[in-house]
Amino acid sequence: MTRTYVYDFDSPPPVAPADLPLLIGGKGANLVVMASDLGLPVPVGFTITTEACRAYLGGRWPEELGEELRVHMERLGEQVGRRFGDAADPLLVSVRSGAPVSMPGMMDTILNLGLNDATADGLAASAGGADFAADCLRRFREGYRLVIGAKDVPDDPWTQLRGAIEAVFRSWHSDRARAYRRHERIPDELGTAVTVQAMVFGNTGADSGTGVLFTRNPSTGEPTLYGDIMFNAQGEDVVAGGQATEPISVLDERMPDVAAELRGYADVLEHHLADLADIEFTIERGRLWLLQVRAGKRSPRAALRMAIDMAQDESFPLSREGAVQRVRSHLSDPVRVFVRSGEASSPMAVGLPASPGVATGAIVTSAEAAVAAAGSGQAVILVRLETSPEDVAGMARAAGVLTARGGLASHAAVVARGWGIPAVVGAAAVVPGEESVEIDGQTLMVGEQITIDGSTGEIYRGELKGSWEVAPEAATLLAWADELGLDLTPGGEEGTDRAETGDAADEIPIGQVERDDVARLLLVKGAVTVEQLSEALVADVERVQARADELASNGLAEKAGEQLRLTAEGKLHAAAGFVEERATAGLAEDDTGRLLEEFHAVDARMKDIVTAWQIREIGGEQVINDHADAAYDAGLLDRLGELHSDTVDWLSPLSTTLRQFAAYATRLTRALDLARGGDQRYMASPRVDSYHSVWFELHEHLIRLAGRRRSDLQEPSRESGV
Repeated sequence: MTRTYVYDFDSPPPVAPADLPLLIGGKGANLVVMASDLGLPVPVGFTITTEACRAYLGGRWPEELGEELRVHMERLGEQVGRRFGDAADPLLVSVRSGAPVSMPGMMDTILNLGLNDATADGLAASAGGADFAADCLRRFREGYRLVIGAKDVPDDPWTQLRGAIEAVFRSWHSDRARAYRRHERIPDELGTAVTVQAMVFGNTGADSGTGVLFTRNPSTGEPTLYGDIMFNAQGEDVVAGGQATEPISVLDERMPDVAAELRGYADVLEHHLADLADIEFTIERGRLWLLQVRAGKRSPRAALRMAIDMAQDESFPLSREGAVQRVRSHLSDPVRVFVRSGEASSPMAVGLPASPGVATGAIVTSAEAAVAAAGSGQAVILVRLETSPEDVAGMARAAGVLTARGGLASHAAVVARGWGIPAVVGAAAVVPGEESVEIDGQTLMVGEQITIDGSTGEIYRGELKGSWEVAPEAATLLAWADELGLDLTPGGEEGTDRAETGDAADEIPIGQVERDDVARLLLVKGAVTVEQLSEALVADVERVQARADELASNGLAEKAGEQLRLTAEGKLHAAAGFVEERATAGLAEDDTGRLLEEFHAVDARMKDIVTAWQIREIGGEQVINDHADAAYDAGLLDRLGELHSDTVDWLSPLSTTLRQFAAYATRLTRALDLARGGDQRYMASPRVDSYHSVWFELHEHLIRLAGRRRSDLQEPSRESGV
């Protein structure tokens, strides 16, 4: 059958709105809504599907795609009154990624595509002069060389277009994108869509500009517009962090009519999303254009305040129950705030408060150093001139981030807020070097401790004294949950009384737990809360807390915020604990190797089931499973049930002697019951204790029990197929 790979904004694919992001990406789906449903000023364009990306990454450029591109580019030219490649009045486009799950700044973008010497002359004659055209040509060539990795930029616009699309497809597997997906637990198999959109220009003079706007403060939740703008600039200038931005409030002074228009659109989009809206916009000679919208990344505490404010606003489509459910992950382990104690100390310097929270750690000045230090159990503050997507792996392991440049919508700010990492940006008094950092004239060597306060922007030498307390916003929402009878335990039934529903969690027995059980699990899971350890060990929280305290008092574990993690000594102790566990079970090294090989046989079945749950094959092509075919999903759940029965039988001998393997069996049974009961999350979602999440931990435990590491295995590391 003939497959369609390209859809115009005003003619989206015939699938349910909830399934659009899987096919045309979150950006493409939101552009459809903005342009077609809400009638907002969006530059015309089209989206290439994630199916095309998966086909390309699988080894082939879809034959139909080339002709579809020509048809849609011709229609795009007709809509704007220009023609692609026309030397007299050229159509220029942007080529952007658009993953099903937002991955801000992780993949590639090319602007001003379609330019060469001839079309640049045409642009100068038709759209604003030689300086403007030269600026666009320079930007395009620099961006194309950087993204494509080529020395020469082709003159042919059609060659440029295909090269850019392929580059966006390839960027799905870039190191930075992989690192982000690992941190966010986004499936590797989804792929990215590509949005091709007519260019609008923010670099045509003082009455033009570009910016990023949040409908509320994503750090604090304050209900006021928040963001950055640059005049006579293009979009990448704002998010890159390398140039000085201005606060969005200056638009009221310079272009009050445009500011009022933007404020109105922001209100429309926030109410449509029923959530914080993150909006990119461009002003071209006084005319406002909206380039994209998505639900904005926000700090945990901001998420709590927004949920309360929106639920209390009668005009807003969010109930109290909806507000609690939205932030339940911040309530099952309540967000806490740092309360200082002792004498107040003066900050060394102050930057922009980009992501709230207080973090103390040793200074590191590269992403690689952050990863290495965190791997040895050391808390670090990543200090950079500015961050880029290549720093993501280091940011993910840092306790906090400090940059000398960048605004509140810079890469560092957006990523840190999304991950709940304290961050201070735009601290001009900070001058990072390779071996040291200068802060307001004082030199601190790499490895020295500093503290940053992402709520105030303050930077301190050494460690601040204080304690952590439950945030007042969390207390309010917990009271609402209690009034509504909502269960906030991980995986609890939403909006129901567990005593009435017979939730499988009630059947989990409270087990004994030893100090080394906690240590071994920390080596498997990394940094987690005591509550998460309790769930994984199927043991009472108080008992787990007591064992965790023992580890900490012996220098084997340490607190990282509200999480517990092993120290370097603790990791060695835990590794030795797996040797003791083998002896307890009476397993020789050959036995554990055999067990691991046996598990790999059932693991292959698990990979097949989870992959089939997420991606179906129709007509020889892989497509996202939209879960509209109940019979198909039921068949996969039956397969999972058969696998589960075999796995529990296989685990039984180990479960009689090793408590943790009995806990795995209990958790797997619970996840299967919930998935069969209609909660699709419990098949593979990383946000809950899903079957796949537990399975992955079981696999890691077996690898450790065999005295190996995942990197030692010959099979591809696919995290059980997802």
